[in-house]
Amino acid sequence: MLATLWPQPFDDPQWLFEPKLDGFRTLVYWDGHAVELRSRSGRDVTALYPELATFSAESPLVLDGEIVVLDAEGAPRFELMQQRTSVPGQGTSALVEFPVRFVAFDLLYRGEDITALPIEERVARLAQIAMTDPFEKSEVTPALGIRVWREVERKGLEGIVAKRLGRPYTSGRRSDSWRKIARVARMRAVVGGYTPGQGGRALSFGSLLVGLNSPSGLRFVGAVGTGFSDGDLDAIRAAVGEMETSDCPFVSEPELPREAKWVYPQLVALVGYKEWTSHGKVRAPRFIGFTGDDPDSVTWQSEGPGSGH
Repeated sequence: MLATLWPQPFDDPQWLFEPKLDGFRTLVYWDGHAVELRSRSGRDVTALYPELATFSAESPLVLDGEIVVLDAEGAPRFELMQQRTSVPGQGTSALVEFPVRFVAFDLLYRGEDITALPIEERVARLAQIAMTDPFEKSEVTPALGIRVWREVERKGLEGIVAKRLGRPYTSGRRSDSWRKIARVARMRAVVGGYTPGQGGRALSFGSLLVGLNSPSGLRFVGAVGTGFSDGDLDAIRAAVGEMETSDCPFVSEPELPREAKWVYPQLVALVGYKEWTSHGKVRAPRFIGFTGDDPDSVTWQSEGPGSGH
């Protein structure tokens, strides 16, 4: 179930509010014997997070939640999640340096499918499930969305999510019953190329060229040139260097840089931005990290203007 973007926080007794976590959306399946983890796109990611294989419960269940890595203050940080799943690959040391946690915010199955139950009943049943590290439950606050927002701002978190009482879980749909209020707009985008670096970045790259899949092909939406750490620059330059191709993966258009180098469209980046322009480009894009999503799932419909991102 996906949330609709909402412009500002609000108070309302008909809504529940919780922090929007900075990690990877994941479903946890417990069949009574073993754990299976599935990403938002449905990919099996169980092997990537062996510390989460310790979960068990009295009966089979399905949890919806977020895999996160916490900073020294205990706040989820996507940058740390990115280091755990670094490009081009992850070493065993990353499991020790960047241990993950799973924060559950919904219960979809417990002995039976309960997605038709209202959110408050699902949350109440989730509260009854015993969890130990590295599993925990999201902090839910009724009615007081502005208070939750102020706490999120104080901690520098991603935003908040509001969920309307009385509503079921509608899988695979973006619903107004869930609203996300983000501190910074975000989208997923497919990396299709890069520009050579200049000056202090002559040995790395200048920007990543990103796009969204559309019926006509990969549609160019912007050049992302900020938000990279020194470690990002080195790792990403090595990765894209191995992925270069002479064929441009984008639908041809005049705004594509002439000096661009093309890569096979395999990497999916998470990009922060200010707004969409009237020409279908993102304004002031900033690199946040890479996700493990299938590039085919990153479309103009799911990420473009009006999609809720």
